[in-house]
Amino acid sequence: MALDGILLHKIIPGIREVLPARIQKIYQISSTEVLFQLHGGGRKVQLMISCHSQYNRMLLSKRSYPTPDEPGNFVMVLRKYLEGAMFTEIEQAGLDRWCTLKVRRHNNIGDPEELTMAVELMGKYANIILVSESGNIIDALKRIPPFENSRRTIQPGARFIPTPAQQKKDPFKEPVIDPEQTLTQQFSGFSPFLAQEAEYRLNHGQSFRAVMQEIEASDMLYAANRNNEAVFHCIPLTSVGPCVSYPLFEGFDILYFHKEEKERIREISGDIFKVVQRNLKHQKTKLPRLLKEYDEALDCEKWRMYGETLYAHQITDTKGEKSITLYSYETEKDIVIPLDPRLNGSRNAQRCFTRYAKLKKGQKYLQEQIAICETEISYFTGLLEQLEIADFTTAEEIRRELISGGYIHEKNNRKKKKQKDQRPRFTETVSPAGIRISFGKNNLQNDDLTFHHARRNELWFHTKDYHGAHVVVHAEEADEETIRFAANIAAWYSAGRNSSSVPVNWCKVSQLKKIPGAKPGMVQLGSYRTIYIDPDPEALREAGLDV
Repeated sequence: MALDGILLHKIIPGIREVLPARIQKIYQISSTEVLFQLHGGGRKVQLMISCHSQYNRMLLSKRSYPTPDEPGNFVMVLRKYLEGAMFTEIEQAGLDRWCTLKVRRHNNIGDPEELTMAVELMGKYANIILVSESGNIIDALKRIPPFENSRRTIQPGARFIPTPAQQKKDPFKEPVIDPEQTLTQQFSGFSPFLAQEAEYRLNHGQSFRAVMQEIEASDMLYAANRNNEAVFHCIPLTSVGPCVSYPLFEGFDILYFHKEEKERIREISGDIFKVVQRNLKHQKTKLPRLLKEYDEALDCEKWRMYGETLYAHQITDTKGEKSITLYSYETEKDIVIPLDPRLNGSRNAQRCFTRYAKLKKGQKYLQEQIAICETEISYFTGLLEQLEIADFTTAEEIRRELISGGYIHEKNNRKKKKQKDQRPRFTETVSPAGIRISFGKNNLQNDDLTFHHARRNELWFHTKDYHGAHVVVHAEEADEETIRFAANIAAWYSAGRNSSSVPVNWCKVSQLKKIPGAKPGMVQLGSYRTIYIDPDPEALREAGLDV
C-alpha cells in the first residue's frame, strides 16, 4: 500500500520539528532508498526517503540500515553538494504526494547558495530530484529521458518542471461533499483506501467534517491486515476491523522495514541468493540422474549372465549384429543380449563382464554420491529458508559460511573485518519467567551457540521436521511457560512458522553430538522429548523480539 497526500501531510510536521538540520552523512541503502544522517533540534536523527514503487515514504527512522561497499552515482552527487549543508525548511505541495526541502550551502568559492531537493512519492514515479538555484536539475535518483516523457524530462541540465497541481478541493479547508463525485475526484490528498474508510464512516452516521477533524488531530498510525495485505492510515480502520496503533514514524518502520529488508539484502548481497539457488537447482537436477544410474547398477547381474551365456554357446561371429537371442541355462528361457556390432563373440562377452564389474563397483560410489547430493539439497534448502528471514548481519554470516565452504570466492577488494568481529552474533532474549534464552538464525550462529556457548546441562530446542534455529535455555530446569516460549522461538524461526502444531524436539545439550564432516549446525540427538506448538509472533514481540 502506497502513501497518500494526507499521510504525507501528517509526516511533514514531524520532520519540520528538527529543521534546520545539518546534513552529516548520506547513504544509498538500496537502489530506491537514501538515508540522510542529520543533526538538528539538538539531536541526531535519520531521514529516510524511499522511492520504492509500493513502499515509497519519507520519515525519521531509528532503525539501523546496512550500506553498500560502494555508493551509487546519485549518492556521490548528493555527497558533493549536500554533505555539510543545511536542510532549512520543508514544504508540501498542497496535499499532493510531493514536497521540497530547501538546502543552504556554500559553493566552491564560498558564496552562499540555496538548492532545492524535490521528493516525489507518487508510486512507480517516486523520485528524488536535486535542483540548482537557477532551477536546473543537477541529478535525480531516477532519470527520465525525453523519449519516455516528452512533457517532463528528468535529466541533469534539464529545466525542473514541478508536478502539476491537482485542481481539487482541500478537505481540511472545504469539508463539503459534492454527492455527484467520489471523494477521490473532488478532494486532494485522498487515496482510494482512505476514501473507502471515509465513506464507511459516513454511512454509519459520522460527518465528513468530523472525519477530517479526527485526521487532523491524529498523531498515530493504525494498521490492519486485509486479504493478506497490510493497510494503514492515521485514523482507526473501522471499515476493516480490529487494528494495531503505533506512533506515526515508528509505525512506518514496523510496517515496511522487513518488507524492504529482503530487497536490500538481495541488492547488497545478491550473489548469496544466486549461489544458493544455483547450487540447489544443480543438486536437484543431479539427484534423479544418480538415482537412475544406481537403479541400473543394481541390475548389474544381467550383464554377468549375458557374458556367461555368450561363452556357454561359444558364439564367435557377431560382427555387424546389434543383438542376439540365446537360451540361458540360468533362467531356462531365451534372452536377448545387446551386442557391439564392431566386436566378435568373445570380445562382446568380455564387454559384458567389464560392464558387470563396473556397475558392481559403482554401486557403492553411487550410494555415496546420492547421500552427498541429498545432504547438499537439504543444506541449500535450509540456507534459502534462512535467507528469507535473514537480516543483513545474518546474510553476511551466511556469505562467510559459503566462502569457507568454497561455494563463493572472496573478492580481493572486499573490506577485511577484525578477527574479533568474525564471531557469529546470535540473538538473546528473556522468557516471561526471567530465564535467559539464546538462539541462532543461521548455521554459523547455531553451531557457535550449541557447541561453544551452551553448557552441557542447559536445555536445547529445535524443530523436528524443519530447518531452523537452535534455541538454548540457559538453565538446567525450566517451567512449562519457559519451555513453550523457547519452543515458540524455535518454531517461528524455522520453515514451519506458517504451520500449526509444529513439533519441536528438546533435550539437554549433553545429548547432542556433532556429526564429523557435516555442515555447520548439523547435530545428532540422543534422548529427547517433543512438544507441539502453534507459532505465535505476538508473544515474541511482547518479549522485545523484532519479528
